[in-house]
Amino acid sequence: MTGRRFEITDATGGAAFPVRVTTKAAEGEVVGVEEGILRVRLVASPAGDPTANQELITLLATYLQVDASQIEIVAGIEGREKIVTIEGVDANAINALLQGRQ
Repeated sequence: MTGRRFEITDATGGAAFPVRVTTKAAEGEVVGVEEGILRVRLVASPAGDPTANQELITLLATYLQVDASQIEIVAGIEGREKIVTIEGVDANAINALLQGRQ
């Protein structure tokens, strides 16, 4: 996956982007973009557990300053690599939020 470009795409009604989670962290945090994927550390484990998925949604909502109800995991719900959509926000807005937070 080296050299993979991080890309946020406009999806129907929102924006979609890839996320890779690492579990069993001391605290949940958004690490940043690495190898074309937004890296996130979660306390909950395993990555496909409903508790971990909810932690991911809550963490992203806080980090990106959107309501948790706008976020959905649309692919990879049971794995470490997921595709997340944020409803009502375009790719440019998510890019700007991520750039401003790093």
